[in-house]
Parts: sequence; C-alpha cells; structure tokens
Amino acid sequence: MAETGTAKTGTADGAPLNGAEILLKALMDQGVEVIFGYPGGAVLPIYDELFKQNRLRHVLVRHEQAAVHAAEGYARSTGKVGCVLVTSGPGATNTITGLTDALMDSIPLVCITGQVPTHLIGNDAFQEADITGITRPCTKHNYLVKDVNRLAVTIHEAFHVARSGRPGPVVVDLPKDVAQAQGTYQPPTALTPKYQPRVEGDGASIDAAIELIAKAKRPILYAGGGVINSGPEACELLTRFARMTGFPVTLTLMGLGAVPASDPLYLGMPGMHGTYEANLAMHGCDVMINIGARFDDRVTSKVSAFSPGSKKIHIDIDPSSINKNVMVDVAIVGDCTRVLEALIAKWKDGHHRPDEAALKAWWAQIEEWRARDCLRFENSTKIIKPQHAIRRLYELTRDRDTYITTEVGQHQMWAAQHFRFESPKHWMTSGGLGTMGYGLPAAMGVQVAHPDALVIDIAGESSIQMNIQEMATLAQYRLPVKVFILNNQYMGMVRQWQELIHGGRYAESHMDGHPDFVKLAEAFGAVGLRAEKPGDVDAVIKEMIAIDRPVIVDMRVDASENCFPMIMPGQPHNEMVLGPEDRSGDAPGSEKDGMVLV
Repeated sequence: MAETGTAKTGTADGAPLNGAEILLKALMDQGVEVIFGYPGGAVLPIYDELFKQNRLRHVLVRHEQAAVHAAEGYARSTGKVGCVLVTSGPGATNTITGLTDALMDSIPLVCITGQVPTHLIGNDAFQEADITGITRPCTKHNYLVKDVNRLAVTIHEAFHVARSGRPGPVVVDLPKDVAQAQGTYQPPTALTPKYQPRVEGDGASIDAAIELIAKAKRPILYAGGGVINSGPEACELLTRFARMTGFPVTLTLMGLGAVPASDPLYLGMPGMHGTYEANLAMHGCDVMINIGARFDDRVTSKVSAFSPGSKKIHIDIDPSSINKNVMVDVAIVGDCTRVLEALIAKWKDGHHRPDEAALKAWWAQIEEWRARDCLRFENSTKIIKPQHAIRRLYELTRDRDTYITTEVGQHQMWAAQHFRFESPKHWMTSGGLGTMGYGLPAAMGVQVAHPDALVIDIAGESSIQMNIQEMATLAQYRLPVKVFILNNQYMGMVRQWQELIHGGRYAESHMDGHPDFVKLAEAFGAVGLRAEKPGDVDAVIKEMIAIDRPVIVDMRVDASENCFPMIMPGQPHNEMVLGPEDRSGDAPGSEKDGMVLV
C-alpha cells in the first residue's frame, strides 16, 4: 500500500484528483498528523478518502466544540498547527466557542467545515449556515472555497496565516460539490504568501529600549504567551536576558513556564490572583519591559492606576496590541525570539551593566514583599484544602514529563499559583475567553501528541460536566488522561464573588445534582477514585498515576475556601486582599482550631 493508502493521492502533481483527495494531500504536505473531527453529510466525501488512507490519523470526538479544544491542546503542547474537520450547519456552529477561545489565546488552528453544495448556498438548505459570516469575528481569517482548483493553495495559505505572526484560528468552508469535483493539486511551493507579518524589530526602537533598560533603577520583565508562541528559543533567550541583567520576572497566566518557576528571579504571576510581590513590583517599577503580553485587564485592573510613573516598553508581533490598552513609551513590533536576540546583542555590544546599587535596593524591597508569603494557606487536619491537593499533585509528579490542562474557575487559579512549571508548553488553560469545558478535550489533544506523557486535567466538578462526554473518546482511543476534580459542590469562583461582592447571596451557584464521579468514570470504562480526608490525598494521587487508563479523581475539598490573593474588581493592582482577614497578625506555623498556616 502507498504511504497515503491510495494511488491517486500519491500521484504526481498535475494529475486530476477530487477535492477531498486534494484536501488530504494538502494537509499531508502541511505536516498534519492528526485531525480531530466529527462526520456528517457535507463532509462524507472527505471521510471516504480518509478511510482509504493510513497516513492521517483521525480522532472521533463526541462534540465539535471538544474537537477544537483538543486541537488547541495538541497545538499548544507541540507548537504545530492543530487541525479540525466538522460538517456543515450545527457541526460548524458548534465550533464557535473553541474558535473564539483559540483567537483570544493566539492558538494556531485550521478548522475545515463542510458546506452545502455551492448552488444551494443562500437557499436555507438543510444544515446550511453562513459559516464565513458567523466566524469572521472569531477567527484570524476565513475562506469559502468555490473552485476546486483553488482548494490546495487555499489550504496552504490557511496554514501559513494560522502559524505566522500572532497565531490564530483559520476556517476553510468547503462545499460538498467542491469536495467531489475533479481538479489539479498545487504543492505548497505554488503559494506566494500575501500575509507577511513583521518579525524583525526596528533598530531605532531597540536602541531606545536598551537606553531605558540601562538606566532602570527598578526594572521588571513582564512576559506573556507571545514568548511561548514564539518557541522554546524565545523562552531560553528571556531566561538568559533576565539572568544577564538580574532583573525580576513575572509571567502571565498564558506565559507560565517561559522562565523556570524555580528561578530566584521569578516573582510569580501578576494580576487578579497573582502574587503580592509580582503585583507590587509591577506597580512600583520605573521601567517595565513587556514581552509578548497584552496588558490584559486581568493584569492591569484599574488602567488609570496601572504602574504609575513607569516607562513602558512593549514587544509584540501584533501591531494592533500596541497602545491598545496601555500607552507605552517604546513599541517594538516583531517576533519575541528575534527581538530578544537583538536586545541581548545590543546589551553585550554596548557593555551595559545594570545599576548594581539601585538593583540591590530594588531586590531588597521585593524580598520584603516576598516575605509576606502570599500563597500561604491554612491547611487542615480534618478537611482537604484545594491548595494542598494541588501542591501534593505537583510534588508527586514533578519528576515526570507532566502536562497540565485546566477547566476554568478557582481550581484554575490554584493550579496557576501552586503547580510550578519549569518549562514551556506543559501548561494549557483557557485564558482570554475563560472557557468552562476546555480542560478535558485539551488534555485529550495533549495525550494524542504525547502518548507516553502524564497528562492531567485539573478540573472543577461544574466545569468538567461541560464536555464530560469526551470520556468516551478517551476510552475509544485508550488515552490515559487523568481528570483531577477539586469538588467543592459549587461553581467556586461564582460563589467567591457572590460572597465578597454580592453580600453572600449565592444565586444559582450551588448544584445538588452532581453525579457520583466514581460510578460515572466506571460507566465510561475508566477508573474512579475518591479522596475525602487529608490522609487520602497522597495515596489517591499515587494510585491515579500508576493506572494506565483514563482516571477520574473526585477530590472532596473545602466548599468554603476562597482563592487569594485577589484584586477586587475596579481596584488598583497594588491593592490586594490576601486572605479572609488579610492575614494580619497570623504567624507562620501557628495553630488554631485544627488549622495550620502553611
């Protein structure tokens, strides 16, 4: 059998092929190895060609939203472009949440949607929807292919657009008659890309940035997902630049792992649930070097009070992000890798040195803030604290190749705070859109990409039910994903806001009808485990790791625990609530009412 499984898709360029064959050949030439999808009438010609070959792997999900999240997990953990295939109408509209999630978090995807035959478009045909119109606001670009001879070049261009510049999702809408029509295949070399984002930073801007950096008394490096997206080299360069200068580093939710969490220069995550030291350093700095972050509202909080008086340098490949939320003094449009290379070269060539005395004083102030130990929590001998469960999960998996995904809510923030990431592309979470139901299918995509790795979805009992049907996909493909549920019987972050902001009026945030997750796991052919007291935690985690099958862990945690630190909505980012009583007067290691401060 030919490598592609058919003689026709392996024929020389110029031979007639049908549209479905052209599509598969284009995907192969783009390096696609796996497609996450769900069939339907409009894409049956494509599925028929998939059946005839053995080079492209297809993973049959149980919902199209999950297909996109799985492709996101695959893309984020590999650096490759994720690929999705769904049918027309509801199949395509079900991808909207995933596409918007990928757009907000800059994840490269190509989503191929089936469409009714071209002569029926606009006739309200069965399972017709205006997918190019619907997805225009939630994709980086989209296409409706009406000519089979343009199909291959369109696919090549879609992949180029998805992976170039600021990555993002691209939709290719393919009518059924185009998939069946005969046409000619054009290889990637036939594409002359019209989209050419700037990757090299402007020399004068880099000089201006170096001048500011060299004069800094209280500097901070503030890096985000753009560094991760640029690739491992960008992360290495960021770490090298931080160590060369001795500057403190803070990483956004999307940037975790870009600098090792164990590095003493790392201050933790900034923002609403960031660390005390990171937020105060961001507020008190005199020079802020933003590398691949968006000045997101969850970091800046009250923009008018954000880092007052500091000089700001913003490095981003997306020119539309510059001066969008926060006005900056020096803007450098370019790829993080290229710009960091240029900054390091200029720093070395100019024989620059930081102001050692000023930097020493700055670090002394930062260490005072660090001494507050803002992630300290009151552990219990009676009930499982969610922070303790995350820390033990980290400690018991830190020597493995472990990938973490999350759903959205309190558990997500506790994971970001207490699970320490030493390398990039091992942390997958929904940042910009905050999509409940993201974590399980994303973990599925990660496990497909890394079959020998330990992949764990840290979940809440509410979020996990948004896409719980994907447990069946795990069973079908024998993907040993572990689902680690912090079960507090509430939509935890909603309950926390209701307690702190809405007078304790818990409107529709408590659920009484949760399933028995152990029995549910067994119904899906997985293994269910439960921990109900602190003494159970380690044993359950170890058993979970040892099982070479999908596992759901029901970790029964304190229902009243809140996630701190927290910047209250609309408040400046230097005003944080550190705990129920702001921790005033509590001494580390003291005991009260069976509680131990950790």
